[in-house]
Amino acid sequence: MNESLPNFDRLAKPYRWMEFLTFGPFLWWCRCTYLSELGACSRALVLGCGDGRFSARLLNESQTIHIDAVDASSAMLHALEQRAGSNAVRVRIQLADVRNWQPPFPIVAPPYDLIVTHFLLDCLTTEEVQNLATRLRHNATPSALWLVSEFAVPSNWFGRLVARPLVGALYLIFGQLTGLNLRSLPDHPTALKAAGFALDKRRTRLGGLLASELWRAQLPNQPINPTPTPL
Repeated sequence: MNESLPNFDRLAKPYRWMEFLTFGPFLWWCRCTYLSELGACSRALVLGCGDGRFSARLLNESQTIHIDAVDASSAMLHALEQRAGSNAVRVRIQLADVRNWQPPFPIVAPPYDLIVTHFLLDCLTTEEVQNLATRLRHNATPSALWLVSEFAVPSNWFGRLVARPLVGALYLIFGQLTGLNLRSLPDHPTALKAAGFALDKRRTRLGGLLASELWRAQLPNQPINPTPTPL
């Protein structure tokens, strides 16, 4: 585990505009790719909630869902509360490092049937992703969904010549701004599979640089075939 904790507080206010100036609407589109498929979910865990735009949208889309939002930035959590407005009564915020966060025990409410990590797993190592996913698998329903948005490096010329250098540059920039000391993407698919989740759907954008994924908790001996759909 990395000893230092990145500080995203200073990015809370300008985050939306920094995102738009660098990638336009594509990161937002990634977050919302499978939003229409979450209507049956009632208890969500949002890890690394960012400035709260997706959580606020999720609360608006479903009037019955309740959210546990975990983030290491108090400024980001405050932004979420403000954006949630009157729906904030259905949000429980927790200031914590997701690398060692433990779900509340004993769990009074039902287990999580939705886990959300938008552009968070790239702040973790592969080992940290697997440890996190293993903990969460024990606190999720048997058919829980895991919504993932992430950067990716496709295995082609675009990945070698464009995506890999761009991802490296983003790590350097965020390292300077937040203290994040990682410099490469984790192998989150291997980590999630090892923890008992299976890829259900995957959609890519910008030549494979951005990926939206929907994972599902996997019962023993229950194969799930992914259906990648490039855009």
